[in-house]
Amino acid sequence: MAIEAIEAADYRRIIGQFATGVAVVTTANDGLLHGMTANAITSVSLDPPLLLVCIDKAAHSHDQFTQSGRFTVNILAEDQQEVSKIFAATSEPEQGRLQGVAFHLGANGVPLIEGCLAYIECAVADQFEGGDHTIFTGSVEDATVARGAAPLLFYQGKYRRLAD
Repeated sequence: MAIEAIEAADYRRIIGQFATGVAVVTTANDGLLHGMTANAITSVSLDPPLLLVCIDKAAHSHDQFTQSGRFTVNILAEDQQEVSKIFAATSEPEQGRLQGVAFHLGANGVPLIEGCLAYIECAVADQFEGGDHTIFTGSVEDATVARGAAPLLFYQGKYRRLAD
């Protein structure tokens, strides 16, 4: 008995019931800096420390992530909703820039966005096809908790905050 494929809009609505944190994933390639908002991020292993991030093949910076060999997950705080929106825009970004967002370079040469809760700096360990996304596994090379604050959350297609 064959199972019918679910429509993309229905799947999006259903998966939207799963609350996630929000991050901006950054990379550097050929002297240019790139970033994009992502919530498809998962810890894979503690020993060795590995995580995965899924990047839409249609994203403007997809090829930069594919070519660079390194990336950083910048975990956003609840007061960074505007930062998330800047990097979630579907329009063509300013080429190789971080659109006026304050940052400094991490040990791997990739931007760390100022004000984040934490940073996870990775070397790409592997890449896999994942439908309309590429799944990148990252070998964690450095990680830092930068400040104590509440996280930015995404649920049912909207930004959310933790309740007390």
